[in-house]
Amino acid sequence: MAQINKPDEHFNTVLYTGNGSTQSITGVNFQPDWVWLKDRDNATNHMLFDSVRGTGKELHSQNTDSETTQANTLTAFGSDGFSLGNNTDVNNSSQNFVAWNWLGANGTASNTDGSITSSVSVNQTAGISIGTFTGTASVGTVGHGLNAVPSMIINRTITAAKDWMTYHHKNTSAPETDYLALNSSNATADFEDVWNDTAPTSSVFTIGDSSQNNTGSGTSIFYAFAEKKGFSKFGSYTGNGNADGTFVYTGFKPAFVMVKKTNGTGNWVMFDNKRNTFNVVDKRLAANLSDDEGTSDRLDFLSNGWKFRSTATNVNGSDSYIYMAFAEQPLVGTNNIPATAR
Repeated sequence: MAQINKPDEHFNTVLYTGNGSTQSITGVNFQPDWVWLKDRDNATNHMLFDSVRGTGKELHSQNTDSETTQANTLTAFGSDGFSLGNNTDVNNSSQNFVAWNWLGANGTASNTDGSITSSVSVNQTAGISIGTFTGTASVGTVGHGLNAVPSMIINRTITAAKDWMTYHHKNTSAPETDYLALNSSNATADFEDVWNDTAPTSSVFTIGDSSQNNTGSGTSIFYAFAEKKGFSKFGSYTGNGNADGTFVYTGFKPAFVMVKKTNGTGNWVMFDNKRNTFNVVDKRLAANLSDDEGTSDRLDFLSNGWKFRSTATNVNGSDSYIYMAFAEQPLVGTNNIPATAR
């Protein structure tokens, strides 16, 4: 399997300051197909946009709100970033923002691999698929286009108030039977009607008849990821409840990490390499909370993974956790340039 030597050509974090008017944000290094924005200074919505649904169509990871369209939010996907209107959730004057960006295909295609046709923007090189489909309220399969088995899938109906149903291949010993909700701190739960107790394949994932991610005639969005060497890792670990915390090996220097406790209540805690450019990494947001940025959880980004420096139960209690991580730099690329610690 070929290794990605320049991860920031497929995922990148940028920081910006709102101006209360209009502005174009650059420095992403590619035209993003999924943009996730958050005001770091205020308790406001997480703002999720993607090119499959179109500009101005927002979703909020921290709640069950249905999709809304506001023309003054994200107004364009540009060749090196995106443009913003004057909506305060994305461009509040003098406030600090973070934007996480993923590359799809910069276009959509119809996928008929499953029993339900999907519209997808797929980056097979980086294992990223962004797609929509119309629900049937009956068990079915949905084509993701990755040509690899997804390690993580986030899927929900967006035309009604629904949870963000999340599959992770390390969630439990039988992850297809369980789900986590991105908008909730709840522990993993067993619910056959979400994934129909069926593991995803290299071409499709299965959905049950739950209205959360398969409402009849309702539109659903999914973000699916296949693990790629030197770029992404979707794994699990057991915390040790010690300030000299657990080390998590990824095989790359992380650029972004999101962690979730699975055997109990815990937030979806998010770290990146732009809000903290040096260790210790302690500036965190939570995907399931509107809270402003905090510093209660701590870790070090290393050349080959990360090590926790906190006893916080959100990230390093004596508990079970899953994570998604994207790379800043492979441990050693095919160009033989080694990653260094921070």
